[in-house]
Amino acid sequence: MSRLGAPHRASAAQLASLALLGDVGRPATLTVGDLRDGCRQHRAEVVFDCATSGPQRHVFEGPLLRDVALASQPLFDALRRKDRSRFALAVSGGDGHHTVLAWAEIDADFGNAPVLLATRLDGADLDMAGSQLVVPVDRCGARYISAITRVWVGAWPGAR
Repeated sequence: MSRLGAPHRASAAQLASLALLGDVGRPATLTVGDLRDGCRQHRAEVVFDCATSGPQRHVFEGPLLRDVALASQPLFDALRRKDRSRFALAVSGGDGHHTVLAWAEIDADFGNAPVLLATRLDGADLDMAGSQLVVPVDRCGARYISAITRVWVGAWPGAR
């Protein structure tokens, strides 16, 4: 992930970005291009129910949320499962939607869910629109957050 935190070649003023922050040793601001160029891409063909428009079928591509979050150096002891399991991720979208995931959902020792920060939707780049949270294991689309502006990683309040 050598590109994390590095400026992307295109004009950053025109590109959507997200802030990766919280209880991390390496906070960053990342564009969709940074996520695409600096991270291994995964593909997810998903079907989920949308409360307003019914079943949705899409193909998303992007890095695993776990990989991006780990690159920010979360302030937990990686060798202690119980320490990792007290962490959460809060994701905010540009349209005002928010969701929270437990670190254990995406951790390989626990749920190992292949949650993505999508850089492409149905073959189209999301550079201008912003990355999208994709939770392939969810039946409903409530945690599919569009135009991500912020990913907070940290210990659950009171768990310190």
